[in-house]
Amino acid sequence: MENGAKKTGGYANGEIETPNNITIKGILGLLLANIDCNDKRRVISLGMGDPSAYTCFRTADVAEDAVVDALRSQKFNGYSPTVGLPQTRKAISEYLSRDLPYKLSPDDAFVTSGCTQAIDVALSILARPGMNILLPKPGFPIYELCAAFRNLEVRHYNLLPNSGWEVDLDDVEALADHNTVAMAIINPGNPCGNVYSYQHLKKIAETAKRMKIVVIADEVYGHLAFGDTPFVPMGIFGSLVPVLTLGSLSKRWIVPGWRLGWFVINDPCSTFKNSKVIERIKKYFDILGGPATFIQAAVPRILQQTDEAFFADTINTLKQSSDICYEKIKEVPCITCPYKPEGSMALMVKLNLSLLKDISDDIDFCFKLAKEESVIFLPGITVGMKNWVRITFAVEASSLDEAFGRVKSFYLRHSNQQERY
Repeated sequence: MENGAKKTGGYANGEIETPNNITIKGILGLLLANIDCNDKRRVISLGMGDPSAYTCFRTADVAEDAVVDALRSQKFNGYSPTVGLPQTRKAISEYLSRDLPYKLSPDDAFVTSGCTQAIDVALSILARPGMNILLPKPGFPIYELCAAFRNLEVRHYNLLPNSGWEVDLDDVEALADHNTVAMAIINPGNPCGNVYSYQHLKKIAETAKRMKIVVIADEVYGHLAFGDTPFVPMGIFGSLVPVLTLGSLSKRWIVPGWRLGWFVINDPCSTFKNSKVIERIKKYFDILGGPATFIQAAVPRILQQTDEAFFADTINTLKQSSDICYEKIKEVPCITCPYKPEGSMALMVKLNLSLLKDISDDIDFCFKLAKEESVIFLPGITVGMKNWVRITFAVEASSLDEAFGRVKSFYLRHSNQQERY
């Protein structure tokens, strides 16, 4: 096991152990606590993908209206079915089917409390004693945390920074064995800002088929692609290999606080899907608390009536902010970005510690940056890459300008090459 997956919940010497995995919110909380309270400048956080904090990012009017109307109707104040309202499941299956060569059934879609709960569902359904799962490095640390609680061994495969953060498929095949239950991919990529091509996704599907494993496709950033590579849902290859698609309203509609996600089975050949699997999923949902019923009730209207102009505006704003971020990085010699982002809301930069006289690693860099400049970056170790940093660019342009101005000042203060400046 790797990166904190060694310790799992259980009893040791009469005490309950807690998984020691690093989490994004945990690290960000520590970084915020490290801010100098005497610094009168505003804190600029480029550490978390929540663009709703900025006025340049807001949800669609129809989304707000749908929620208000559902709430005021007084029809959705009670419990919903544990797997989700029927009309919500139908709307989600139809929404995802638009981009597929086959039609999903409402029975294939399950409503979750955000994509995080969908991750928990996927790993909980697949976990069995002695099994392992293949996760990307870098990746999203909630997967490791869920695996730790489920006693599911984690094996990390590498993403290739100089090849657009593509999956190292040789690595995947070397890591997999007869106890491997699934591999997870995140596309568009968090934390790397990559978007996988149709050809690469097909190779992933073919590899998974050879290994007889399921693909977990985390598409929480689905359709947020603004480069030359269009977003292709992994479910397109559902006839080749079973795909568990995870998604939500959070990113595309800029409403992470609404906690409306989905867990969807793309398996038209019923290779994975059978009565026992479905019954297991339904029973697991019986112990979960899903999204508020009135939020679920708003989903059909949101998915069906959101104007394409809203999506285009969001994509345009993300592209502009990603371009600004990418160019500003070039002005700071100690950080380099190997791949210009084409999607999602974040990118990875590599630290050149040899240019810094008193910074030991990515954690030290981020904590000193927070304390001295009130700017928050996420240490790369949080997502599995030591001496890298994740930067979220889904913020307003003025905040990016100010943040990188402070980062440049931080570099000049800590540079061991000051005589050049």
